Amino acid sequence: MKNNLIITIGRQYASGGHEIAKGLSKLLGIKMYDKELISLAAEKSGISKEVLKAFDEKPTNSLLYSLSVGAHSLDGVVLGAQNVPLTDRVFAAQAQIIREIAEREPCIFVGRCANSVLHDFTNVLSVFIHTDTERRIDRVCEFSGCSRSAAADEIRKADKKRASFNNYFSDYKWGNATSYDLCLDSRIGYDNCAELIKFFAEHHEKTTKY
Repeated sequence: MKNNLIITIGRQYASGGHEIAKGLSKLLGIKMYDKELISLAAEKSGISKEVLKAFDEKPTNSLLYSLSVGAHSLDGVVLGAQNVPLTDRVFAAQAQIIREIAEREPCIFVGRCANSVLHDFTNVLSVFIHTDTERRIDRVCEFSGCSRSAAADEIRKADKKRASFNNYFSDYKWGNATSYDLCLDSRIGYDNCAELIKFFAEHHEKTTKY
């Protein structure tokens, strides 16, 4: 396994995690993977892109965590098992792609329990982006044009789904500071967040023991 620098970014809904990851990608000159994982997983698994998109980061009720994050147990076990819940198969497909990418290149992953999927990789920096609810409501209203009450409801539901998804498939608790190497409030600015992550990542890479 290569010791590529891998940065995983968890985020509250509408906190700017995707935008921060995009800026960080430019700063470091490495690729960012977010929705791109859907297409890549579709090609790898044979599950349609539409299905993957519909079940992306959705919670489930089955008990297949150990299969989902095991790199060598995914292929032909979860992906090919028709009696396995589709949500688990979708997660397994993305988890396999995440591990394959992490083995071949330094990169940034947004969401999808990447910090847990890569728990056995040696040079992973896990980050969580958050900010206050009012700022997030402002942002949702800005890009969707909905009322503030509708935006607040959308945020609540989205955060609940992300927490359920993460807490089911991962040993790390979503949004809990102890689950990450670095937590940042995006109110300091997206560019500043990217710069801080870059600084922390460079220090982290120098001090990581292989």
